[in-house]
Amino acid sequence: LSLSVWSLHVLRVSAWGRVPEPPGNKMVSGPLTPADLERQHDLPSSFIFGDNVNLQWLTWDGSLPNGAVSIYNGYTKRTDYVCKYKCEAGFYNPSLGPYCRYPYGDREYYAPEFEILTNKDNFEFLEWKEDSYGSVPQHSVRTCAGVDIYVGKNKYGLGKVVPQFEAFFLPWEGDEYWYKNYQVLAINRDTYTQHISDVKYGIDEVTIFQYPPETMRISGITNNECQTVVKTVTISKSSEVETTWNIGRATMLGVTGSITAKIPFIGSGGIELGAEKTLQFSRGTTVIETLTHSVSVELTVPPNHSCKVRMEGRKIKADIPYTARLSRTYHNGETQWTTITGTYDGVQIGEVRAVVDRCEPVIDAKPCP
Repeated sequence: LSLSVWSLHVLRVSAWGRVPEPPGNKMVSGPLTPADLERQHDLPSSFIFGDNVNLQWLTWDGSLPNGAVSIYNGYTKRTDYVCKYKCEAGFYNPSLGPYCRYPYGDREYYAPEFEILTNKDNFEFLEWKEDSYGSVPQHSVRTCAGVDIYVGKNKYGLGKVVPQFEAFFLPWEGDEYWYKNYQVLAINRDTYTQHISDVKYGIDEVTIFQYPPETMRISGITNNECQTVVKTVTISKSSEVETTWNIGRATMLGVTGSITAKIPFIGSGGIELGAEKTLQFSRGTTVIETLTHSVSVELTVPPNHSCKVRMEGRKIKADIPYTARLSRTYHNGETQWTTITGTYDGVQIGEVRAVVDRCEPVIDAKPCP
């Protein structure tokens, strides 16, 4: 987006730092949208918050969505909601009509078609941080990807911070005011702990994939005697098995997490659910277990022959959709909950067996008498 988008901003000295007059019930009048903004293409804003997937800009449909981000405006004695038109941040208030009021080019404008900032279930950790002269803290909430306009506020209300103009802009009764000190809405990405619970698997929608058998370990016996030898061979193999509960978002490095759920058992005949357990994740939302398999077989080895035994196993993979509740406890002690959909991705080793290969004569063996 070209910087010319903001070329209409004229920082009038008369508007700097002014105390707004107490609000009235001013009706919408004049053009709703400046012509140059009307011509702008809409920029995608659905996925600009990365792994903070509960934070979204949603198109206004006539009613406030779950988790609409708001402030209590002490100056006007009302609750205002964060909104935007194109990439211009402003505020929505039900008592002022179905409009997003935003500052642009020395004026306050009114957009009947706009987007509301939502934090579904209030799950993401948002906070207002003090800043000034166009600076914004790390992880500030943008209006559009790649555009340096951020959600801001001061004691008079919601507006936008534009680093290019080193100021916060406030829409007020048809005018645009600007200030050098303000607060910026930011995502707190400090560490947290998380827990998955109330897991419900969609067993009917499971996808099972069976890998070809593979050799896990080989053992052998060589009989150099002149009489048949009978030996019991035991083969053991330890393997790491990973099980992941995908939650539709990344988990920060260093975060501790756990899950309380029934653990699926993957068999060639389908899925069975075991007893409910609480497991600690090894990393992210993955549990890593070390499993040991053993097989024993009795071998009859003829004189001057060598026999081999292979331990053979078959991996079985299952992808199972599920729904669950995800909780995160942040460093300030608050715990937030949200509903998630995800996929259980598990690999188990089944059908472990011993396979005896045909015995072979020992090369250059001493002949028996």
